[in-house]
Amino acid sequence: MRKTRDSIIWMSVFLLAVMAAALLLSGPLLAAFLANPAFNGMILFVLLVGLVVNYRQVLILNPEVRWIEAFRASDAPEAAQLPRTRLLGAMARLLTGRRGDQFTLSTVSMRTLLDGIRMRLDESRDLSRYFIGLLVFLGLLGTFWGLLDTLRGVSAVISDMGIGGEDMSGAFAALQSGLEKPLSGLGTAFSSSLFGLAGALVLGFVDLQAGHAQNRFYNELEEWLSGLTRLSTGALVSEGEGTVPAYIQALLEQTSDSLDKLQRLMARGEEERRLTDQRLIALTQEVAEVAQLVRGEQKAMLGLARTQSELQGVLERLAEATGARSDSEQEMSRHLSGVADTLSELRVQLGEDRGHFISVLRDEVRLMTRTAARLGEGGRERE
Repeated sequence: MRKTRDSIIWMSVFLLAVMAAALLLSGPLLAAFLANPAFNGMILFVLLVGLVVNYRQVLILNPEVRWIEAFRASDAPEAAQLPRTRLLGAMARLLTGRRGDQFTLSTVSMRTLLDGIRMRLDESRDLSRYFIGLLVFLGLLGTFWGLLDTLRGVSAVISDMGIGGEDMSGAFAALQSGLEKPLSGLGTAFSSSLFGLAGALVLGFVDLQAGHAQNRFYNELEEWLSGLTRLSTGALVSEGEGTVPAYIQALLEQTSDSLDKLQRLMARGEEERRLTDQRLIALTQEVAEVAQLVRGEQKAMLGLARTQSELQGVLERLAEATGARSDSEQEMSRHLSGVADTLSELRVQLGEDRGHFISVLRDEVRLMTRTAARLGEGGRERE
């Protein structure tokens, strides 16, 4: 879909041309504006508001165009997350979740959607048309207002004129001063008519461009929806055969919708089955990898068992050697303990023999001492 850039360009170029013409005629236009600044200012304000409204009517079509382009370029899950728009709200709710060949519309549904969109577009243009009529009304209102002021002023001048004995120069001076107010009323009338009709002309051209943008959007939307629309069953019946009753046509359309839903469900089921097959293939590959890992672990366990059996033989031989060594150590321990007992007995015996020897030696010394003492006493007696 084409965006609204062309319409915006045409509107802007036209407004620039109008402003250039107003700049060239700035002197007369300023004088006409000063004839009644309040009334003419109100007319220009209404013109400005109308221009803003028309620009807004064109610019709000851009989000709608972006939504349709995004919907046509995206898949159903992505389209469901697209932001809803104000103009295409009902159509967005209907289109979301359907895409491509799986989506069809009946003629009644398409016509209902297009009628709703056309109604919203017309409602948006009603305000612009109201501003155009308001500008014309203000121009005519200023015209009649100025004419009423002119008529009142002329009536007052005529009623105040006297045709007595005064000189003609004084009468003409009074007539001239009296006609100043009616002439200002004519200035109000013509200036308001000028600004009102010129504003209506400018706003009408801008509204025409906005209408072209909306019609182009509507026509392109209708062409796109026509490609997604199936012909109603009642439309295939020839005029000679008569028309199909409404309830039969509704029943046939409901049956067709049910078949479409069934087809979508079958397509979705086929897609899910394909995904399931892919998951089963992936699961089979993972099971094969697990089986390879288990076989590798079994080989490692067998090698570990062989190593353990060999190590068990070595441990048995080591245990036998350790047992024989422990027997010899026990025998040696018994011999050593016997030697220790013998040494302890020998020490005890040596202690006893030494005590006995000392006592015997002491007795012998004592005996020798006594003998020596007797021998000494016997020698002294002989002397």
